[in-house]
Amino acid sequence: MAKRVAIVGAGVSGLASVKCCLEEGLEPTCFERSDDLGGLWRFTTKVCQVTKCPDFTVTGQWEVVTQHEGKQQSAVFDAVMVCTGFLTNPYLPLDSFPGINIFKGQYFHSRQYKHPDIFKDKRVLVIGMGNSGTDIAVEASHLAKKVFLSTTGGAWVMSRVFDSGHPWDMVFTTRFQNMLRNSLPTPVVTWLMARKMNSWFNHANYGLIPEDRTQLREPVLNDELPGRIITGKVLIKPSIKEVKENSVIFNNTPKEEPIDIIVFATGYTFAFPFLDETIVKVENGQASLYKYIFPAHLPQPTLAVIGLIKPLGSMIPTGETQARWAVRVLKGINKLPPRNVMIEEVNERKENKHSGFGLCYCKALQSDYITYIDELLTSINAKPNLFSLLLTDPRLACTIFFGPCTPYQFRLTGPGKWKGARNAILTQWDRTFKVTKTRIVQEPPSPFASLLKLLSLLALLLAIFLIFL
Repeated sequence: MAKRVAIVGAGVSGLASVKCCLEEGLEPTCFERSDDLGGLWRFTTKVCQVTKCPDFTVTGQWEVVTQHEGKQQSAVFDAVMVCTGFLTNPYLPLDSFPGINIFKGQYFHSRQYKHPDIFKDKRVLVIGMGNSGTDIAVEASHLAKKVFLSTTGGAWVMSRVFDSGHPWDMVFTTRFQNMLRNSLPTPVVTWLMARKMNSWFNHANYGLIPEDRTQLREPVLNDELPGRIITGKVLIKPSIKEVKENSVIFNNTPKEEPIDIIVFATGYTFAFPFLDETIVKVENGQASLYKYIFPAHLPQPTLAVIGLIKPLGSMIPTGETQARWAVRVLKGINKLPPRNVMIEEVNERKENKHSGFGLCYCKALQSDYITYIDELLTSINAKPNLFSLLLTDPRLACTIFFGPCTPYQFRLTGPGKWKGARNAILTQWDRTFKVTKTRIVQEPPSPFASLLKLLSLLALLLAIFLIFL
């Protein structure tokens, strides 16, 4: 049984891993190379190397070499949890921008951005239309003389405020919605999503509509962007053809645009420089990990990678659920399947063969949030049993199925069960709107409320019937 656990990285996944280790009676030591928030925490400590001990095939132990204030030291741990994530190395593809070496203005990766004051009265170009790039472009537009946002493939832009003023993720991320999406052919789901996205504003009229609408791309969450575009504060442009000393030329537009600052919001790559490639090898933006966590080929399952996944949902509960399962494997309570079974699953995930139904998770590390979480919860007997709940607690069953798939659901049963989970689920909407209802308004009772509840119950029964058919 693993006792001493080294945790590399003190971000959200590292913090969750520390918590899960403590819950299971293990002894975590968290190494964080920065001087910011960490775990049982050795701040400003860099992990230089993690190697197998000579008797690894028997003990599963690891030697961890660290460096602090220029001094190196090593220690032996029973297990290692790597929590460095996939946002480790800024990706700066300068070779893809001819002429950047002669550019006389300032350019930097979005990771270096701290405050919009640097854009005051400047002509700014932001390259990359992910969430970071869009946020920077919008912030810059309040101070800059001119802001361009360059995108190669476009993107769907969503407001955080969704139907009826509800938070978008509490509407989108439900078990009912997820089951419905996964039961429909992908072209139908794609059409429905495009229709929903364009209900806020027509993306084609704003030059934003994605070129590839089949493969899932993370939507951009920004409430201000359409307003900044329609008022001329942010100009959407295609990819860059050439960079000159004080200007750029965009593809399909011969006019040169004067530019003072270029921000490369071009994403990140990840690597594990402290691990040998024989332990975890990164190829084509992904690693050979069973359930995105365990190296499938190791004779002892004592190394886990937490947070190396891109779910269409919250990363924090995803990392915590990974850690809950991984810690129980490290402790010896849960067992992994045979090595050949794990390798087969890893290869299937790498091939990314789409079933033809639901959203197309075809890019590396992408995953269906609810489906993936349920896989892990099933492994530790913590997945809520809807059929059983329908018989014993129908109100809770309906709320779980039709309501937001919040992490309270993951604490209803199994290890780490929380007695307050049921009440938290049933009252989550009250807390959601407590901050907005600062002026109380008396609403007349709806004559259709009872009918709606009856129809919801019938829909739940039909859905469960289809699941167990």
